[in-house]
Amino acid sequence: MKIEEQITVAALAAVKELYGTEVPEKMIQLQKTRSDFEGNLTLVTFPLLKTSHKKPEDTAQDLGEYLKKNCKAVADFNVVKGFLNLVIAQAAWTGLLNDINADEKFGEKRVTDESPLVMIEYSSPNTNKPLHLGHVRNNLLGWSLAQIMEANGNKVVKTNIVNDRGIHICKSMLAWLKWGNGITPEQAGKKGDHLIGDFYVLFDKHYKEECKQLQEQYEKEGMTADEAKEKAEHEAPLIKEAHDMLVKWEANDPEMRALWEKMNNWVYAGFDETYKALGVGFDKIYYESSTYLAGKKKVEEGLAKGLFIRKEDNSVWADLTDEGLDQKLLLRKDGTSVYMTQDIGTAEMRFNDYPIDKMIYVVGNEQNYHFQVLSILLDRLGFKWGKDLVHFSYGMVELPNGKMKSREGTVVDADDLVASMIENAKSLSEDKVNKLEGITEEEKNEIARIVGMGALKYFILKVDARKNMLFNPEESIDFNGNTGPFIQYTYARIRSILRKAEAQNITLPASLNDDAPLNEKEIALIQKLNDFGAAVAQAGIDYSPSGIANYCYELTKEFNQFYHDYSILNADTEAEKITRLMIAKNVAKVIKNGMALLGIEVPERM
Repeated sequence: MKIEEQITVAALAAVKELYGTEVPEKMIQLQKTRSDFEGNLTLVTFPLLKTSHKKPEDTAQDLGEYLKKNCKAVADFNVVKGFLNLVIAQAAWTGLLNDINADEKFGEKRVTDESPLVMIEYSSPNTNKPLHLGHVRNNLLGWSLAQIMEANGNKVVKTNIVNDRGIHICKSMLAWLKWGNGITPEQAGKKGDHLIGDFYVLFDKHYKEECKQLQEQYEKEGMTADEAKEKAEHEAPLIKEAHDMLVKWEANDPEMRALWEKMNNWVYAGFDETYKALGVGFDKIYYESSTYLAGKKKVEEGLAKGLFIRKEDNSVWADLTDEGLDQKLLLRKDGTSVYMTQDIGTAEMRFNDYPIDKMIYVVGNEQNYHFQVLSILLDRLGFKWGKDLVHFSYGMVELPNGKMKSREGTVVDADDLVASMIENAKSLSEDKVNKLEGITEEEKNEIARIVGMGALKYFILKVDARKNMLFNPEESIDFNGNTGPFIQYTYARIRSILRKAEAQNITLPASLNDDAPLNEKEIALIQKLNDFGAAVAQAGIDYSPSGIANYCYELTKEFNQFYHDYSILNADTEAEKITRLMIAKNVAKVIKNGMALLGIEVPERM
């Protein structure tokens, strides 16, 4: 039984014996003792005063005396006003370390057949361009959130919805037909997603030129600048051709569908390479080209039930004014679907595929209103999780020189970013890696990959997801401070110590004796290790990878302070050496498991 649980049980018994009343467990409030007071855990007595009918100080004194006498975990106590500061017995700390050591997944809950099923949607790329820095944040958040929810005892299905239809796809297709000369990714020596992205940018370039010429013409004919601009954007030949392609696609024109399928397959092959480099994946991928039809059908069903309204121009709307919102378009007057319709269709297909208990959408905060509306519509349509769907809303990634614009080609490409991070890690860690004995070039490259990706992932995930962030590659790869490489280096250092111990034929026991020596810093480290479970639980409640990142940093920092002050392999006594090795081993384990929840690997050598 954990120390907190032992004290809670004993405190409940104390209240019943001292004051003749049983109180609920939530009345026993334990927290870490402030560093400027003696003790390890503090019991807050204020919730118990109505039961004790005594002053806070007297209530704390009563409980302290009872716990010291009746709870083995409590060695001593002191009272500060209404706070009962408890000094935990050394044997209790040793017992806790033994419990941590015995559990390879300490702090995480097991998934069972009865566990609720959580579906998490992330990535959601368009097939007209490669993944960029914004997608990187989305994918890393989604993957990490999936690991965190599973560590909290949930079954998890990781899913992706690919936006593979619509006018933006037709723009790339049209540009390839006009200016591509039949080029393939192999001929171009490019990943397919990059090749198609080039044609999307090319379309926009020519379209803007057409718009500019038409606007000048309309202004000469007497239109205002705004009127001329709006008309030019609708009348430009390129956009009309793209719309004609979309109509043909929706009519299942075989030639158009074949071109669409060929170009999309090029893009998917490119996406797969990027996902692999990022270390993310999916259990199920849905495609909007399939889900939009299901969405139209579901909207028609809702219309027949009186949930939606059809206007005179034949368009279908949801009236949300009773929810304090406006009316929301679901089907255009020509019967074509909008994003909301597609999301309804995707939800329908997912609900048929899986017994979903909770649905989490990892989508940027510019879509907050969209998901507010989607939640209401899904609830009206009878999805049991609709009302409680979670929009994991995150801020944008900004660059020192401003925001990214994919139409203009001014994006930080995900593949380029990954490659540059690995290259930076290789050059920055070269001195350290070269000192390792017998290391091969292949091993050097693997360490560079792990460190570079760790730097990228940690820098993005340590930031509160709700906030906009400025990405700075130079800061992310520093080997000091709150960075991935700092944590990875500490892990590698501990693993090196453990290998040296093994080389000296030091074998760690399965558990320590109750009288194993512990100093204050060692106790603080055990207490910090024990906090991992609470950090995992809170990250699950808050949907917060940053909570795990910050815990890993705090644990690493605390270990490094301990390691600075105390030798492990050259400890004064054999008992101290064994105790410190046991602590170090479990710090490494928790660092590895914590970083894994962020999708970050840790190197054995560095």
